Amino acid sequence: MNYEEIIGKIKPIDKDSMEKTQKKLDNLTKPPGSLGRLEELAKEIAGMKETSNPSISKKAIFTFAGDHGITDEGVSAYPKTVTAQMVYNFVRGGAAINVLSKAIGAELIVADLGVAEDIFSDRVIIKKVGYGTNNFCKGPAMTRENAIKSINYGIEIFNQFGPYDIIGIGEMGIGNTTPSSAIASVFTDAPVEDVTGRGTGVGDEAYKNKVRIIKKSIELNKPDKNDPIDVLSKIGGYEIGGLVGVVLAAAMKRTPVVIDGFISTSAALIASKMNSNVSGYIIPSHNSVEIGHIKMLEQMKKKPLFELDMRLGEGTGAVIGISICEMSLKLLNEMATFDDAGVSKKN
Repeated sequence: MNYEEIIGKIKPIDKDSMEKTQKKLDNLTKPPGSLGRLEELAKEIAGMKETSNPSISKKAIFTFAGDHGITDEGVSAYPKTVTAQMVYNFVRGGAAINVLSKAIGAELIVADLGVAEDIFSDRVIIKKVGYGTNNFCKGPAMTRENAIKSINYGIEIFNQFGPYDIIGIGEMGIGNTTPSSAIASVFTDAPVEDVTGRGTGVGDEAYKNKVRIIKKSIELNKPDKNDPIDVLSKIGGYEIGGLVGVVLAAAMKRTPVVIDGFISTSAALIASKMNSNVSGYIIPSHNSVEIGHIKMLEQMKKKPLFELDMRLGEGTGAVIGISICEMSLKLLNEMATFDDAGVSKKN
């Protein structure tokens, strides 16, 4: 099933299930609303799953990797060879995402959508669209055909492994805060300076260069914000496109998608621009240190669950977000009602 077919099948979250869940929450042994966002979260997940008794058992993190030609412009503090090195670190189980996903019992699915060298491991899904994107300071990052291919590959990977009760998305790609900042600027109409951070920790001069490069690239490529695939193809990345596909496929299956930080959010934003119903299935985990992150979340009318000054990526924030989702549903399903506990209700 390709992205066009999936877009037409994504339905809004179910309001009836949310209303039933709200009544259930209000009958638990606590003052109404006293568990705050945890109650809101349980109700949202009920709407996504179209049931007033949602539960989470099978969960996964999709971490996609890709390189970026824009690194030729000195926008990152690290060489792009680190992308492949980190993919092998995922394979060995030595990365933060390995530790955290194991802690909550989530399957980690690592895929190569566009790493600049061949990855040799049967523990990595190889769906390589290209060996890194083109330098979008000199022209489009990729062809429209390859942008669509990256989305469809993401859909294929999701459908190959599921179904899941909930998923998280993450990424690995040296330089990928640069396309994400460009995407944020285009969709939010915010000045580039207001959505561009220091990524992996570039210094002052490199930061000024990064802002200049993004401005020049947007002016050169003129991405059309009313055409999400045009934006992806001109200033995006292969791993971002793959995550767009995962988000679309999950939304069609009524599966909650917990997004990580800045780069994952750029993929979720593109997916939500392809079908507005998608945003109903997105749960933002944290507010990244990257300054453009919150502006993209505001575009989707979303607020993060927590703020821990994180900026690693990989899906690390999404794992913590999934654990919060699990707690919200345990409260919904396991707390006693006033009648069960023999506790008097509010007068």
